[in-house]
Amino acid sequence: MMRRPDPAVWGEAGGPFTTDQVAAYDAKGFHIEDGLLTPAQVQTCWTEFERLAADPRVDASGAVVREHGSDAVRSIFAVHRYSRVIDALARTPRILDRARQILGSDVYVHQSRINAMPGMVGTGFGWHSDFETWHAEDGLPAPRTVSLSIALTDNFAFNGGLMLMPGAHRVFVPCVGETPDDNFRESLQKQKAGVPSDDAVTELGFEYGIEQFTGAAGAALFFDSNSMHASSNNITPYSRANVFLVFNSVENAPLAPFGAESPRPKYIADRDTTPLVPIRDTEFA
Repeated sequence: MMRRPDPAVWGEAGGPFTTDQVAAYDAKGFHIEDGLLTPAQVQTCWTEFERLAADPRVDASGAVVREHGSDAVRSIFAVHRYSRVIDALARTPRILDRARQILGSDVYVHQSRINAMPGMVGTGFGWHSDFETWHAEDGLPAPRTVSLSIALTDNFAFNGGLMLMPGAHRVFVPCVGETPDDNFRESLQKQKAGVPSDDAVTELGFEYGIEQFTGAAGAALFFDSNSMHASSNNITPYSRANVFLVFNSVENAPLAPFGAESPRPKYIADRDTTPLVPIRDTEFA
């Protein structure tokens, strides 16, 4: 493990985030914003999730990932490409300006998805840093990326809410082994390559501790791409669903993968670095 040479906050003060919020994000690697979306806006996004999950064209594209051994939807990728609603969400100033503030530049969407953790059968995501995969398989040079997770259902501590290690984003954990060809086909259901060892997770956990993102539908989590995070299985009757938008700096455009033969498909890792143009808040109903 090594200390990361890159900053977590690339921009300067002045923006939607207060000075204290930026400082807390810099120290912990994440920030929770309650009530980022209204109940009506959450319902609009949920309706889009149901529409996309039932669209045979989206399914045929490969963007729909199902739970292992089940027809239950685990994730839908490239939702900003398939949904005008989610595209508008990414361009909403209260979201887009926060991403620009953290990254200190114009941004584009590197990845978008809706993660659904259905009640009783939803399986979790093991401990990992997104940047390890995005660097090795997508070719992102630096962790100049911020992820946004917005709760479309109530996120409880007991239905698979995301766990994070505050401060561990300052440590880069290189993962041993080669990246298998087309690793994404298996890793999106259960990731085996590009994950830290149990010893590394134990060391980080005892040094930094663990916090959890919980909150009512509409709450949001902004987190650094090198944050160590995970979620457990959902064995409760209460489904959990979150929309994820991953903003990458246009100055951090993807290159050839650093640890794989070829980049992942565009629906998983978008390589169109055209800067997002904001809309008016009133355009996102």
